[in-house]
This record gives sequence, structure tokens and C-alpha cells, in this order.
Amino acid sequence: MSELLKYFQSRQQEMVDFLTTLVNFETPTLDKVHVDKLGAFLENEFKSLGASSVTRYAQEKVGDFLLAKWNENAPGKPIMFLIHIDTVWPIGTLAERPVTIDENGVLFGPGAVDMKGGITLTMFSIRGLVERGELPNRPIWVLMTSDEEVGSIYSEKLIHEVAAQVGLVLVMEPATKEEALKTWRKGVGNYTLTVEGRPSHAGNAPEQGINSVVEIAQQIMKINQLNDLKNGTSVSVTVVHGGSATNVIPAKATAEIDVRTLTERDWNNIQQKIMDVTPFIPGAKVSVTPGHVRGPMEHNEQMVRSFAQCKAIGERYGLTIREDGSGGGSDGNFTAMMGIPTLDGLGPQGDGLHALHEQVVVASLPRRATLLAGMLKDWAMD
Repeated sequence: MSELLKYFQSRQQEMVDFLTTLVNFETPTLDKVHVDKLGAFLENEFKSLGASSVTRYAQEKVGDFLLAKWNENAPGKPIMFLIHIDTVWPIGTLAERPVTIDENGVLFGPGAVDMKGGITLTMFSIRGLVERGELPNRPIWVLMTSDEEVGSIYSEKLIHEVAAQVGLVLVMEPATKEEALKTWRKGVGNYTLTVEGRPSHAGNAPEQGINSVVEIAQQIMKINQLNDLKNGTSVSVTVVHGGSATNVIPAKATAEIDVRTLTERDWNNIQQKIMDVTPFIPGAKVSVTPGHVRGPMEHNEQMVRSFAQCKAIGERYGLTIREDGSGGGSDGNFTAMMGIPTLDGLGPQGDGLHALHEQVVVASLPRRATLLAGMLKDWAMD
């Protein structure tokens, strides 16, 4: 067992206490007042760990974002932790499900694994190196956002701006149930298909109408043919609305479309095909409006190299590092699509994201802190 792993194992209870403190801050995304309370707490923590600067990006509708920096004037590109402090849980959830730890060493609590466990590891990996006098002379940044659970609609621009300056992004989303990193994530796109027809009385003059429901049904069948599930591409029509009354030829219909792909090539191909729509029925008007999208975090050559280096660093400190993936997106999708080396799922082992049994495996905290501290010390930029 490495000395670094022994050190973090000796700090396990401190990490549990800190994680409990974080979970006890209830931070539903759109409750700015409560989210900002945790932001202020973490700002003080960053400063207590010797951050050379902490920049606050004030927000109107969500909690303020923070960018903390260590060793700003050191050579080389920064390593950046990417964390979010919002959760999906409304105020009052904690009263119903307070933090508990069972006999198997599993900590339960709303927001524990997604991603207050990841925040805990961010803080302790830096704190451990500071306490041991081993913080490397390289730039280390922490970008803290507060709207990931609603698609990062406010923070996406900032994530792009900041990530463009760094050499490695460590996304502190939870590991898998088996404690694996996530070295691929599907791209996630949402689109709204709208059909405008012409209303008419269904009994007296049906021939004068243009039936938007019939048109959208044909469009849906065409869209469904874009599925290529064996190669990881899913195109799903998930919500459909149409019509106004049983005796009226429907004038308008809409359909919501969920798109997931494994590769950037498939992502661009599907996007082009979905946007290129023409009506089946003469006189109907058809349009597609893209919603919020995250391109795929692709398992490409760069990802293979990044994981190989991460695995080698882990082994140096007595850890076995595995990889897996996810059909859902994270802020890592943004940075990976930019071509920035990105590793995701560096948070603790756990389960139950957005579920009543949300949990963190306590014994994984020292292991993950060791890996992160080792990466801060030993990572070689391309």
C-alpha cells in the first residue's frame, strides 16, 4: 500500500464529516438563495486551502459560479476540476431522508453521490497535498457551477471559455457502481418537431383542412428509421401533442425528439437529417427547433491515451483503475467535444443518482482522493 493511500485512509472520517456537511446544504438548482449558501461556504474553503484567487461569476437565476486557482504563475497548462453544487432534490428532502451510514459503510443522503461526494474529493485531494507539502508547482483550477442538473444552460458558455485554457479536465461526476471511470458518454440532443396545418370542421368540410396529426405521424415514422441501436445511436420520439377538439381537423401538432449517439460523426449526421425536413402533405408547414444539446464524449484515441495515463498513475499508488461509460451526458461532454483531454466519473463509488437510495461507498473516498492527488502530482501533459 502506498504512503499516499495510507494518508487518505487516515483521513476517511474527516472526508465523511465534510461530505455530511455538504449534503446538509440543500441545493435545488433553481433555489438561488440556498445554492449560494453552499457556494459561499466553498469559497471560504478554497481560500483556506491557499487558492491564489477565487473569481465569482454572479448569476441572476441560479447560484453564482466560482473559479478558484492555485499556482497561477506556474508553468504549463492548468489541470481543472469541474464540479457542480446543485442537486435535483427540493428543499425539505433532507428532513425526510437525513444522512445515514449503514453497517456496510454506505452513506445515504440526497445529493451525496451527485455530486457532493465529488466535491469532497476535490477539496481533500488538494488539502492532502497541501498538508503533506506535496502540492506540485503547476496551475490547478476548480470551476464550480450551479446549473448542471438543468443542462448547464447558464454555465455552458463559461465552461467553454475556461476549459479552452486548460490541459486536462477532471469531471467529478460519480464513478460507476463498480468504481469505474467514465471514458465515454453519449451525446444528448433534444429537438421539437412542429407541424402547422389548417383547421376545418371534421364533419362539414374535412377536405378543406390540412391534418397536422396525419403529417406528424408520417414525420415520426421517418424519424424512427434513423435509429441505429447496434451502433449506439437512438432517435426517440418521446412526447407528442396534436389537435384541439374531436370535431376539428387539427391545425397544429408537435413532437419532442431525444437523440443519443456515441460518436461525433454520427452526432453530426443525425443532426443534419433531423433538421432537413420536408412535408408529406401539400400545404403543411414543418419545422424543427433544436433544444439544449451536448455532443458526445467520444472514446477516441485521445481518451484512450488519457485513461492509460490515469490507470498507470493509479497503479503507482496501489490502485486498480477501470473504465466504463454512460448513456447520459455531463459537463464533460462540452470539454471533450472541444478536444480538451477529459476524464469523467472521478467521483466516489456509489449508486442511486436522482433516486431515493442515493449513496456513496465510504471506503472509495480514500482511493479516489489518492488517485486525484496522484494525478495532480504526476500528470504529464501531451
